[in-house]
Amino acid sequence: METSLILLVVIVALALVFDFINGFHDSANAIATVISTRALNPFVAVAYAGILNFTGALLGTQVAATIGKGLVNTAAVSLHTIICSLMAAIIWNLITWYKGLPTSSSHALIGSLLGATFFSSSDGNGGIIWLALWEKVVLPMLFSPVLGITIGFIIMVVLTWMIYRLHPSFINRLFRRLQILSSGFLAINHGLNDAQKSMGIIALALVLAHPGASFIVPLWVKLACSIAMGLGTMTGGWRIIRTLSSKMIKLQPPQGFAAEITSSLIIGGASHFGIPVSTTHVISSAIMGVGATKRLSAVRWGIVGNIVWAWVLTLPLTFLLAGGLMSIYKYFI
Repeated sequence: METSLILLVVIVALALVFDFINGFHDSANAIATVISTRALNPFVAVAYAGILNFTGALLGTQVAATIGKGLVNTAAVSLHTIICSLMAAIIWNLITWYKGLPTSSSHALIGSLLGATFFSSSDGNGGIIWLALWEKVVLPMLFSPVLGITIGFIIMVVLTWMIYRLHPSFINRLFRRLQILSSGFLAINHGLNDAQKSMGIIALALVLAHPGASFIVPLWVKLACSIAMGLGTMTGGWRIIRTLSSKMIKLQPPQGFAAEITSSLIIGGASHFGIPVSTTHVISSAIMGVGATKRLSAVRWGIVGNIVWAWVLTLPLTFLLAGGLMSIYKYFI
């Protein structure tokens, strides 16, 4: 068997492992609010999200194109680079899952890809397309939490104005039912944005293994990544689910609905434009914005502080981790 084929098989396997871990690491994104408000049983919610993650992952490839060919120069990347990227992203996701921190799997993969590329490249730019990095990653990383907090706050204020005369028990029953729809919509958009990142990595590896081939995402790649993420989601990332569903703030059904709608709108819009936004950042910040309508003290800001630090550190630490793995890898190959 040719070396490139062996490396390609390793990359596909690692990408699917990453997707599986991404599923249970980020399953909280779609279902933490519906569990917090008791709209669904936790195990039912996890299975529900898994099925809809799988569905959403099949609906587009714009984000895959950004990851696979929009952030790094293909000429500066090798199959070895991809292997180190995936290994670093997997390590980071497992560490943050163990700590119960809802960090971004997207930024872990992007930071790892950039780090491995930079340390393996010999050109002056480190093989990185810096303008695309700024427009597609850095700006969305800065603005998506702001949008999440702002839109979540506004939607919750409008909802409160609409329902304040209704009886609380009726409100809770109504919004628990509505949350089943809104959490499903969020799970579809989560799959649409997050699963495409692994698709883009595998498609990039296929181009590297077959020079001259066009960048496309084959159907088998879509299906494999969708299944891996769906299965990962069904296992449930309970540590992170607990952080988002109860530790940060206790939500009521209307607040859960508002947070899910906010997140769906932002993530769906980002996916349409091929922006690999962090679903973790979006849902976490939407919960903060919605919770702040009760009172600022309702949000447990100590937990929020830990989450924000994890957000800030993900890109640089995965960059260095992947760069270190690439440097060790180069020494032995």
